[in-house]
This record gives sequence, C-alpha cells and structure tokens, in this order.
Amino acid sequence: MQVQSNLFVNKLFRNYYNNEESCKGMALLMIEEREFGFISFDNIMIRHKTFANQNALWEFLKDFVPSDAYYSCAYYADPTAEMDRKGWIGADLIFDIDADHIPTSCDKVHDKWTCVACGFAGKGSVPSRCPICGKEKFVVNTWPCNLCLESAREETAKVLDMLVLDFGFSEKDIRVFFSGHRGYHVHVESELIHELDAIARKEIVDYFTGLGLDMQFPVLAEKYQGRQSSPYVFQLGDFGWQRRLALELQSFIRNAKEKNFNEIGLKKTVSYAILKNKEMILKNWSETKALTSVKGVGVETWRKILNYVAKLKSAKIDTVVTADIHRLIRLPDTLHGKTGFKKVEFPLSRIDSFDPFKDAIAFREGEATVNVSDAPEFRVGDEVFGPYKNQKVELPTAAALLLVCKGRAEVVR
Repeated sequence: MQVQSNLFVNKLFRNYYNNEESCKGMALLMIEEREFGFISFDNIMIRHKTFANQNALWEFLKDFVPSDAYYSCAYYADPTAEMDRKGWIGADLIFDIDADHIPTSCDKVHDKWTCVACGFAGKGSVPSRCPICGKEKFVVNTWPCNLCLESAREETAKVLDMLVLDFGFSEKDIRVFFSGHRGYHVHVESELIHELDAIARKEIVDYFTGLGLDMQFPVLAEKYQGRQSSPYVFQLGDFGWQRRLALELQSFIRNAKEKNFNEIGLKKTVSYAILKNKEMILKNWSETKALTSVKGVGVETWRKILNYVAKLKSAKIDTVVTADIHRLIRLPDTLHGKTGFKKVEFPLSRIDSFDPFKDAIAFREGEATVNVSDAPEFRVGDEVFGPYKNQKVELPTAAALLLVCKGRAEVVR
C-alpha cells in the first residue's frame, strides 16, 4: 500500500502543477537573480537552479513535480554558482512564524516523537535526550490544528503591526502567506532593506523578540527621592516598544487575576494592592500616561510586570530565518509535501479572517479510501474528521492527502 500511497500523492501533485491556474501566484521580483531549490519525492535536494521568467519555472515544475519547492530571499549575480561565488546583491527580509516555536497545550494531543536509536516513543514536546537510552535523534511527527495555527496567526499579527507602525513599511512592500503546514511567512520586499547584512538583520530580530529591551524609564515620583508630592512612578511613550508596553500593561491591569501575578513572582500583598486600586491606576493612566504609585508597589514591581508583558507582546519568530541573508523559503502557490496544502498569499487586512483549512486547500473534488493508523480530530474545509485509530475510511481528497502526507494513513487500492 505504500507504493499506492506514493502514486496517489505524486499524481495529485502532478495534476496540480499541470494546471496553469495553480501557478499564477508564483510571480517574483527579479526572478532571474534568485536561486531555486527543489526536493524530490525520493527526498533528494536539487539547488542552484535559476529561471529567466515565471513560465520557465512553471515548465520545470510540470516536468520535475517536486514534493517541495523553494527560492532564495537573496538576489545574486550568478544564482547557479556555488555559494561563495554567487555574488550576493541583496535580500528580502523574511519572517517565519511556525507553531513549532510557540508553546501550545495541543502538542500533547497530536504531536508524536520516536527515538531513532531504541524506538521509544512519546507525545508532546521532543525531549533533548531519549529518557530510555539517552540518545538525541528523533523522528518527529507534528500536526496542524486550529489551536496551533491560531497561535501562529496571533504572532504573525504582531509582526505585521511592528512592520507597519514601528518600522514604517508600506503595506505594498509586505506580503503575507500561510506556509502550507503549521505557520505563516511574511516577506518584506523593499529596497530599504535589500542591502542589510546579517548583523543588521539580527538587530531587527532583537527588536521583534524584545531582546535587550531597556526598562530603565525615568522615575517621575518625587516619593522615591524622599518626598511625597507626586503620585506617579514613571511614564511610557506612545511609539515603538513603549507604546506596545503601555497598551499591554493597560490590558494586563484591567484583566489580570491573582494567578497572573503569581506567574510573575509577586507577593500576595503586592498583587492585592494592585487589584484593589486598579480602577484608580487605569483612570490616572488615561489622564497622564503615567503609572500611579500605590502603597506597597514600587518601581521594581512595575518593571517586573513590564518585563512580563514584554514577553507577551514580543513576536515568536524563527530568529535564524530572519537573520539569514541566503535563506531559501518556500515558493508561493506551491504544495507542501507534509500536508498537500498550498503556500498561499492573502492581504494583510485578512490576517484575522484567513482560514488555512479552507483557503489553502488545493484539491476540492473527489474522494479516496485510506487505512488510517492514528489521527487526531481534524478539520478540512467545513467538515470535521476523526479521531481515527486503525480504521478504513473514505474521505474527501484533501483530507485523505493530508493524512497520507503526514504519514498517518495509506491509500487502499
């Protein structure tokens, strides 16, 4: 049945790439200066390819039929040369937001790992070492669910907000995509960033993740100089990270429960003082944009809270991808070999309404019968399927393809 499953997937992918309508979104800026890479269904990587135009790329995809297709964020004088001879010209700025980098409770339900050495298996986050044999290599099988992708969407919204409001990029310079698996990609295609080196991009990474954020705001309260004339502690600005901290701090004070203060490590007397006076704190904030001093709540307490909310407002991105000036990123409108979904672009305005389980479906017709070894409950389109355990089921093509690509099912002849 493994052969039948391979034929099933390969045929669908071939049909997809033979349809001209499927590849309209592959138009790229300066395509002739990009490097392309492809993974075959035999898991062989082919790199250092280049194409003169979109039509040449499409002809290659029809002939080769990759399981996964990539292109470089970088522009080169000679994309076909070895890396040290390509002649780097510049690169887009890429953000990869993946559920793998975001802690969620659902991974204990649907993610599996197996030790390569001894075969011991478990669910949830992959351990650093196998608890049985101590080895460090695992076969990992993750799953895209609503909770995973909602978490990734929230982080993507933070990235877009920072790019537009803090960095001043125009929306026409920003492209946002569902990756086809468990996350989103944000591409910034602007001459303003093309020549930034890896060090400069690492500085951008630090900004988005809040690394090294300075919490040493000027103390306004004379109370802390031995006088009692001012009721304010310190003020936050209305731009950049200070604006973000201000907004998140208001939300935290308005909605926090005692358990939230416990997470920060504050004493009960301190959390009680803030909760008791929160209306007054919020009122003064709206009038003065400054934190109110409360008996028993000092500057250091507010800084601890600000550090906590900074983590909430930071964007959980793949830091290596953004800093990499040679990175290969998945090609728009191509199929993801682990799901059969498309990497699909959508407007920034749709970040709250985009539905990957509907909008990224590549195959909307037909059915297939599969033997499912183990699958959690999942949704494709408007239908919910599973959970399944050692079952033979007939499913819509897109749902069956997802299970086969994830190694959870095999096609019945």
